[in-house]
Order: sequence, then structure tokens, then C-alpha cells
Amino acid sequence: MRCARAVAIVALLTFPMAAQAQSTVVDEARPADEPTAPPVVTVSGSATIASDYRFRGVSQSDRHMAVQGGVTIAHDSGLYAGLWGSNLAGWGTFGGANMELDLIGGYRMPVAGGTLDVGLTWYMYPGGADRTDFAEPYAKLSGTAGPATLTAGVAYAPRQQALGRWYRTGADAVAGVYTAPGAKGDNLYIWGDGALAITGTPITARAHVGHSRGQNGLGPNATALSPTGRYWDWSLGADTTWRNLTLGISYVDTDISDRDAAYLRPSFSKGQDGTGTIAGSTVLVALTAAF
Repeated sequence: MRCARAVAIVALLTFPMAAQAQSTVVDEARPADEPTAPPVVTVSGSATIASDYRFRGVSQSDRHMAVQGGVTIAHDSGLYAGLWGSNLAGWGTFGGANMELDLIGGYRMPVAGGTLDVGLTWYMYPGGADRTDFAEPYAKLSGTAGPATLTAGVAYAPRQQALGRWYRTGADAVAGVYTAPGAKGDNLYIWGDGALAITGTPITARAHVGHSRGQNGLGPNATALSPTGRYWDWSLGADTTWRNLTLGISYVDTDISDRDAAYLRPSFSKGQDGTGTIAGSTVLVALTAAF
């Protein structure tokens, strides 16, 4: 339904909002060249304009422009909490909501030269129908291999009504006929990311691949994290940063064919008219301002 925001959907950046002010008085008890201790709490955020909102390869904005933003508060112990949001449109209308709002909390810790990040995302759809919100714990391990930065992650959403197969087909959803009202389902998403700074240029190349496995139907809001039961998504792209602005361009795609998605239509289609795919290849362009 929406993805490990590994697609060519855009992730939250973390940059300190403010640096500590330098004192004009010399502390004789401390050497003048001793570095200033980093702040205990940092606040960072970002605002993005994107040509599409792709979550795990599937458009959540009906292949239209999306405006997104978020903020993160991090403690030097490794604990952090954040908020991220985006406009929505298209398939299933997400229970009537025109906005996704994610609450994120977790803990980062150094592990074997890398960083282990464990946490939970609570996906909310303000103004939407009941039973559309759901929780998804995640874990990811990041590290370096030569000049490359690599990340492997897993997200598992336990059995919840929002992930249940309430509609067997898109026609049932349009008619408002529940196949299995109250059904619960779970979802597993495994992904890997890679980033490589190109020497002598301001460009960083990026790659992503992910696999979803869950219900093969539509949930109570006529959407699904794994609409065809299981599928792959991937992206290849590059970005460049100038000051606090990052411009990213990526090619995003899935292996969901028109034939695979036929039984989900008209919900799983552009404009919900039964034609056009929202899981096919696209070139996604995004401009992000970090603060």
C-alpha cells in the first residue's frame, strides 16, 4: 500500500538545526583547543516536493505530485522520535483520507563497525475510515564496504485488520461487498539499499531492492501493503546536494504486471477507472530541503 520507503518513494534527512554558540570567555580549566561537546538533543527535518509518491514501488498519489515533510528529535543515547507526512490520492482513497501521517520511534546503536536501527512506524490516515491505521516494527543494519554505504532491513507488520483481505476483488470493493469483513493479515518486507559517492563529482549513486509478502486482495480501505500477495520493487538513481538542498532522480519499478493486478481493478489503477497502472515503471524527481 505505501513501503518501506524504499522505492523511489524520499527518506527523512537528519541535519542539526543549530550549532552551539561559542563562548567569548576562556575557561582556564579546559584547554582552548578542546572540542565542544556535541548537543545532547538534536532536531532535524526536511521538506520535499516529488513528482510522485511511491511507497515500495506503488504510487500513493495516483502518479501525481506529492508534497512531503517531517521532523525528527534524536537523543545522544540513540533514542529518536519523528513525524512524517504526505498528501495522498488514487486507489481506494485510503478510507477517505487525503493525507498519510507516520509516527516513528526507535533506537540506534553501534554494532560491529556499523549501526543497528530498531523501531516502529505507526501509519495513520487522518479523516479516513476506521481500521485503516496500522503499526509496523522494523530493523535495519547499515555499514560501509570500501566507498559504498550498504543497508539491509526488514519490516514486519503483525496481524491487523488494516492488512486483512476484506475484498477478494476490486469489483467487490466498488460494490462495497466485503468478502471477509473483520479479516486480519500480516505483511513482511525485506529490502537492501546501497549508496556510492562518485569520486570527483557532487553526485551519489543509489540503488534499492525490496520484496513484499502479505495478503493477495484489498484491505478494509480497498488498499494493501502487498496487493498481489507478493512482489518485488526496485530503483536506481542519483542525487546531488548543494547546501541544504538535494535533487534526486531515480527510476522506480515493480514486477506487478497488468495481468497480475487485473483482479484488483478498478481500485488498483490510475484514476480508479480500471485503466493505467500505478505500479509500473516511472522516473521520479524530488527536491528536498533539509534543516
